[in-house]
Amino acid sequence: MKICIINGSPKTGKSTSELLIGYLMPFIKENEIATYKVCEMDFSEAQFSKIRDSEVLIFAFPLYIDSINSVLLHFLIELQKREFRNKNTSVYCIINNGFYEGRQNHLAADIMKNWCKAAGLTYGQTLGIGAGEMLPFFKDIPLGHGPNKNIGIAFQKLVCNMLSLSKGEDLFISPNWPRFLWKIQASLSVWYPRAKKNGLKRRRLKDMAN
Repeated sequence: MKICIINGSPKTGKSTSELLIGYLMPFIKENEIATYKVCEMDFSEAQFSKIRDSEVLIFAFPLYIDSINSVLLHFLIELQKREFRNKNTSVYCIINNGFYEGRQNHLAADIMKNWCKAAGLTYGQTLGIGAGEMLPFFKDIPLGHGPNKNIGIAFQKLVCNMLSLSKGEDLFISPNWPRFLWKIQASLSVWYPRAKKNGLKRRRLKDMAN
């Protein structure tokens, strides 16, 4: 089976989307796979030709303000202009966000459903994952275990539908980790350091939140 994976993260370096693609690869390694990062593509006809030949098209990207980022949007617009040679291409999405709740990804999933309809492709399923900023901290823990238990179960369901070209209900999950601990760790490991880097103090952040 010809599978094309699109990394829709605007980051040129490491990203959570890249990590999730890495989780996916062992499940589909027996297939013919092509992978692209939209932020590094030259949008050549050769690249689009290979994408248009795929039987399965997988998008992995982060949520940006309840939507998709501008780099991925530009790619989708350009891809939609080109007719797919395989009329039965099925599209699957893996979306991550910084909120704890995976359900926060549902609007981006709806956007991809509408794009599939406009492009004449078959929408298969979306896996929406919460607490995306936390996932790199658990990258050495196998899927299906500990805080990655829910992700492992969801990946198995998603891949089962991918390989059988079947549709499924969208899956929205959160990590197996207490929400209050996630909130504390996210503040100490991500938000406070970023605020300090940009000249903001913790008290100012709390005032803005209130």
